This record gives sequence, C-alpha cells and structure tokens, in this order.
Amino acid sequence: MGTVEQTHQAPHVLVVILSIQGHINPMLQFSKRLFSKGIRVRLAITISVAKSMHTKICPNIISVDTFSDGYDNGIKKEDKIESYIERSKLVGSQTLGDLIKKQESLGNPITCVVYDSFYPWVLDVAKQFNLPVASFFTQSCAVCNIYYHVQQGLLKVPVAGPMVSIPGLPPLAIADLPSFVSVYESHPGIRTIMLNQFSNIDKADWLLFNTFDKLENEVVSWMSNLWPIKTVGPTVPSIYLDKRIEGDKDYGLDLFKPSNEICMNWLNMRETNSVIYVSFGSNVSLGEEQMKEIALALKEGNKYFLWVVRESEERKLPSDFAEETFEKGLVVQWCPQLEVLSHKAVACFITHCGWNSTLESLCLGIPMVGLPKWTDQTTNAKFVEDEWEVGLRIKVEENGIWRKEEIEACIREVTEGEKGKEMRKNCNRWKELAKEAVDEGGSSDKNIEDFIQSMLCTLR
Repeated sequence: MGTVEQTHQAPHVLVVILSIQGHINPMLQFSKRLFSKGIRVRLAITISVAKSMHTKICPNIISVDTFSDGYDNGIKKEDKIESYIERSKLVGSQTLGDLIKKQESLGNPITCVVYDSFYPWVLDVAKQFNLPVASFFTQSCAVCNIYYHVQQGLLKVPVAGPMVSIPGLPPLAIADLPSFVSVYESHPGIRTIMLNQFSNIDKADWLLFNTFDKLENEVVSWMSNLWPIKTVGPTVPSIYLDKRIEGDKDYGLDLFKPSNEICMNWLNMRETNSVIYVSFGSNVSLGEEQMKEIALALKEGNKYFLWVVRESEERKLPSDFAEETFEKGLVVQWCPQLEVLSHKAVACFITHCGWNSTLESLCLGIPMVGLPKWTDQTTNAKFVEDEWEVGLRIKVEENGIWRKEEIEACIREVTEGEKGKEMRKNCNRWKELAKEAVDEGGSSDKNIEDFIQSMLCTLR
C-alpha cells in the first residue's frame, strides 16, 4: 500500500505518552512508523517529561505539545500512587482537552487519538470530542490477558495456585504471574493502574500492542475474539530491523543521559562474544545485598562486563568495586542499549526482563539471563526461558535474593553451554521473524496499514 499524502487534509493523530522511559520508547517509535506512511503526528508529553529530556524528539517530522498531569516537576517519592491517579485524571483531562481545542482553533484539528493504556481517562476525553481512539499497550499480550482476567473477576485473587490456567496462555505457576497478581497485597496503587487499563476499553476503536503475531500467536488469537486488536511491533528503530525509515537509529527521547562514546569505544576494544551486558532498566531498584551478589559474579567471572547502574543505585555498589574491576569491567549510569546489544562483543544480556528490553534482545539476537524483579517481568521471564527458549531465568531464594553462584552458572550455560548454543539459534530465528513482521507486507506492517485505512474510513 502507498503512503497517505502529507497535506493539511491528511489525518492528524495525537499520541498521548506516559512519562516513563519504557512507555515513551515504543509509542515514539510507533509514531515514526505512522509518519513514514504519510500520517501527521503530534505528540502530547507531560510538562515534567519536557523538562527532563536530554534529546530532541524528531524535530523535523513530529510536532510536540505539552500538557499538565498535575505533577509538572515530576512525581516525588512521598507522592502516593492513589493521589497521582486522581490528580492526573483531573488535571490531565482539562489540559489535554485544551490542547485538542487549541489545534481546532488553529485550523489544524486532531482526527484521531492514540493513548498509553495506563491513561484510560484519555479515552473519555477523546470521546467527548467525538474522536476515534486507539489504546496502545506497552506490555505483552500475555500480561495484558492476565490483568484482564483479574479485572473481570475471571481469575480470583489472591491466587490459590499452585498452577493457573488462562485462555491463550500456557499453564502458569504463581511465580510466573505479574507481581501485582502473584503477591496481591503488594503495591495496591500500581495494581489499580494495571487493572484500570480495561475499565473503559470497550469504548476504544482499536487496541494496539507492541508485539508481533508469531511471538504471541495463541494469546493474540484469543484476544482478537474480544477486541479489535492490532499487533504493531516490535517498535524498535528501523535501522535494526527493516531499515525502511531513513536515519532512524534511536528512539529519540532520553530521560537519562547516555554515555554513548565511552560505552562504544570500550566495546570496540573487546573481542567477539566476550562481554556480558547488564542492565535493569529505568525503574528497577535492587538492595545492597543483591547488588553485592551481582558484583561478585561479574568480578569473579571469566568475561568482560558492561554494567548500567543508575545514579540513584551507585551507592549500593561494593566499595572500590569500579577500581578493583577496571581492567575487565565498565560501569556507567546509562547507555545506548540498542547500540550495545547490536555490538559483536556482547555475548549475553543480564536483564530484568522488562518488555522493551526483552523485545530488543530478541530483535538483535542476544540470549538473556533473566533477573525479574516485579510487575510484568516475571511473566516475560517465563516466556523467555520456556516458550521462546532464548534465555535462562535465575532461581531466586526464599528471601528474594539471586545468589552469586546461580548467576555465574547461568552466565556460563548461556555463553558456553549446550543450551546456550540452542538459545543462540533460537535468538537468530526470532530475530528474522521480528524483521519479517515489520518488513513491507509483514504482519505488523500490514496491521499499521489496516489501522490507517480504518482511521481514514472514520473521517469520510
């Protein structure tokens, strides 16, 4: 299919993004895909994100506006999640509505709204303006299916266990469920956000998921019987997959300042498959005991390592760790993860199994060692190890700690063992399938085209 001509009459899509790095990346990448097909895109980001970002958002192709969620200086540790939910809905509904009205008054009306599913109130705002609307889910279909069953009362909580059966999914142990389900009393405010994704979902015109059909075939098929689902992922910059979007080398909005030159120069001096890359994303926080166990495993292992330790986590490192390991390791506060994962020196990825990191590793053919901490990470780790067979999930002790010996054993198996050889073969297979999905005429590319065509139909 051809692109839509980018004129004043072309659809003008407002993409409303949640102010978390792991949610920003996939929605920004989806926006680039829309633009590449002739759709005008306007991002709505919170004022706090605009203040925090270190890079400009595709200034030549995507327009950006800000709205207030009531937390213009960011969310503080003392702010309660329940208060955030209420205030962001109250303030956000008003300021986002004002943004839509402003574009209308400028003769540049919004014709469709795509919103992060964690902001269900955006759907109600869009419908007040009689706009077609799509909810964008940044987590896997499997995880969303679990939350839906809890929200509907189809999966009773607390879960009795030991195993759970959910349509479209393999049998799951309690430990395989998202943490807000398996440990139901934990983080009730965040659990509310997870379940509220489905509070008004029947009003949405489309549900967009950052995944691809072959990766989650059974659950996608089952959920398609309930809703107008379209898989539009993996939302990874084009250079790493189909290379059809010129200059698309990174996501384009960083809330943390990456050490690009330092990381890449260091990797360039390492041999092929000689480096263990370690990163736990933008939100996971580990205790000092856990940081010590990881540090010892890396220090005593036979591989180089590149470890991302955010500034807020640095104090938890063992004293003198950086100095004692400077010959074999590099510790940075943030890094260009896609460039790192695509580097020939990287042998495996020690990861929290967040959905973005999992997809990026699959797309770049890198086997994983999973240390899932909370939220959807435990379910993703289950699929990484047992369904896709591209990594190992480290066994955790009853006190919640992953020990040095277990970490070392998993690294050895993934990088040197027989299982590791099979994992690398599987990684390469999924890498090709991910590329096929976004190639011209691939399943995800076709779903984006179908979304555009059905959106055009609503405007006629």
